[in-house]
Amino acid sequence: MLRIAFLLLVLANAGYYLWSHGQLQALGLAPPSTTEPERLAQQVRPEALSLLSVDNASTTPSPAAAPSTPAPAPTPAGGEEPAPAPRPAQAAGQPTSCLVATGIEDRHAEALRRGLIAQVASDQWDLSSTHQPGRWMVYMGKFPDAEFLERKRAELRARKIDFDRAGGALEPGLSLGRFSTEEAATRELTNFARQGVRTARVVQERPDITLYTLRLPQATAALRSQVEAMGGKAFEGKPFKPC
Repeated sequence: MLRIAFLLLVLANAGYYLWSHGQLQALGLAPPSTTEPERLAQQVRPEALSLLSVDNASTTPSPAAAPSTPAPAPTPAGGEEPAPAPRPAQAAGQPTSCLVATGIEDRHAEALRRGLIAQVASDQWDLSSTHQPGRWMVYMGKFPDAEFLERKRAELRARKIDFDRAGGALEPGLSLGRFSTEEAATRELTNFARQGVRTARVVQERPDITLYTLRLPQATAALRSQVEAMGGKAFEGKPFKPC
């Protein structure tokens, strides 16, 4: 039995030797050929292959390397918008208040406006105008003395005509009425004449004027001093007051 196994092993080794060395090629038994022509024939598009230099290989990004993205800006808690920057006056800790000056005359207003435009931010001031029409008076006077004034008052009371002090530069005198137009005052003077008033006349108590109001909504002490120095005579008798 051992002899038969030994003979089979020898025959198998001899057959493998002949097959591996191509001795059985005539019988169609031969190992696959690995010679150069057959290997080249199995290549797919060898001309597309290229060698990569060391420098190029080092600069080529790795497929696994993802481009870095900037971190998003932090969002305030609760989705709130960032607080706006404080105004210069508030940032410096200077207290502010709303101030207003009224009754600025037309002859001073234009120079004041030019100074404000040149030196103060536009949102720090407001200069507005108010037109006041002229006023006319039916007037009696000026009287020479207080005794004469009292006598005229008594005459008007006897005729049941209302009167008032004239005021200002028209003292001592009496006003029988104030009117927005000269025509209205003249008509009333005619009515008084029918009632026996002979010494009254029509005078202009106040001409047409335009007065200005300056408002500083957030004035610091420094801004107030700057504007007062800029306005000069415009603020004589017209000091700033709280809004």
